[in-house]
Amino acid sequence: MTLMPVSEKQPSKKEQDGWIDDLIGALTDPIIVFPSPWQDDIPKELKEQIPLERLIMNSKVMHEGKGVPVGDLEALVYMFPRTMESPLTDEQNRLYFHCFNEAMKFMRKEVPDDLKLTKRTELNQYEMRQLDDLKRFIWDRRVKARKERARGEKLGRVPESKNESKTPISGTSKKQQAQITQPKFF
Repeated sequence: MTLMPVSEKQPSKKEQDGWIDDLIGALTDPIIVFPSPWQDDIPKELKEQIPLERLIMNSKVMHEGKGVPVGDLEALVYMFPRTMESPLTDEQNRLYFHCFNEAMKFMRKEVPDDLKLTKRTELNQYEMRQLDDLKRFIWDRRVKARKERARGEKLGRVPESKNESKTPISGTSKKQQAQITQPKFF
């Protein structure tokens, strides 16, 4: 009988709790969206798919050991209200269509021919970094909302709404909050 070597590094209690928090967060974290009057018009079908995508992304990040567990569908839902505010730049448009096409693949939906990605609309390295920055921003906001919710529960405070991202940063106007919290790309 041959003994298998024990892994050199056992996960710490904090790492184990972090994994559990991320798993629970995938199901309970608020959906982070661009602050806009249009944020209530996000299609319900997209919002319903986000927990599943989060679980898949958590598993992918855990196995690869890098990145953030935010997928293209969640990035698409974040950008959706922004598309209603004003015209997008070419780069923003390519990001949006990339996320749209990937989200439709995830949901196993047929993409109309005029909305399919072409060589001209594929993302270059710079745009991929911009998308990664946006996903990192969404992840940071989700974790922040999760911690605020946990802190509120410890103090016995009940959150005013399900979507913590709608609450302003204290001492700032909504316009200032949008400028402070948005990635530079948007």
